Amino acid sequence: MNPELPTFETLLWERSGPVLTLTLNRPQALNAMTAQMRRELCLALDLADADDAVRAIVFTGSGRAFCAGFDLSAGAGAFDAAQRPAENEPGRDGGGMLALRLFASTKPLIAAVNGAAVGIGASMLLPMDIRIASEDARIGFVFARRGIVPDACASWFLPRVVGISRALEWSLGGRLLPAREALDGGLMRELCQPGQLLARARELAHEMADHTAPVSVALTRQMMWRMLGAGHPMAAHRLESAFIAERGSSPDSREGVASFLEKRPPEFTGRVSRDMPPGYPWWQEPAYRDPPADDREVRP
Repeated sequence: MNPELPTFETLLWERSGPVLTLTLNRPQALNAMTAQMRRELCLALDLADADDAVRAIVFTGSGRAFCAGFDLSAGAGAFDAAQRPAENEPGRDGGGMLALRLFASTKPLIAAVNGAAVGIGASMLLPMDIRIASEDARIGFVFARRGIVPDACASWFLPRVVGISRALEWSLGGRLLPAREALDGGLMRELCQPGQLLARARELAHEMADHTAPVSVALTRQMMWRMLGAGHPMAAHRLESAFIAERGSSPDSREGVASFLEKRPPEFTGRVSRDMPPGYPWWQEPAYRDPPADDREVRP
């Protein structure tokens, strides 16, 4: 680990060139999620977003699981907030805080699901951009079987990723899905033999990191995700028009065209840390305690 990085107790940080691999590292507990692991994941994302040398992030797990869900070692009251020390704002779902941090990333996120991904281990995959899995992985949105409801903003993400009917089938029944069903349902991009999974995830990461302009990637990722909630394609047209005009006059655009015409790899100089265009971010991030924006948002 680089000397400027903090010491992570539940994660492994490994950067090779432009690709960062974050490994959930509680193999003795099947990488079950704890508050500490969630905090360390959010911190790692902060550090990665601030580091222009990181161009893409791969997530995987140590041992035979990706993440077996929330750590239930506290027993029957494991989900009872009254029995846990308050963190941040009382009553907030920690998984949702992680999902929102993943959603906000300026770097592409790739999941390499090496084994069981259950509960928060499944829902944390949803804000990632590409998900691949080992052929023997199992995925479970098991919340109803534990007497709770989906976490990590899954009620927003899952229908958008796989469609409402399949999202309901998987969540209302809560059964473990074989990797093939997750692939057929659109949750996974592809399946790999276990020994080839991480190499394939890193290959996909390099496809994004080695040939693209970092500022364009960051803008595109946020445009795609945030347009999912737009009410009309005109919102996308306005946004694209503004950023095409700005990016079209940038050194990155000139380099992209020149490298194509000269049949050579591009050398983009724009950096997310300093070169995001005026108008970014174009949204106002809602606070947890904000009043509902309109009647479509319901708050208990």
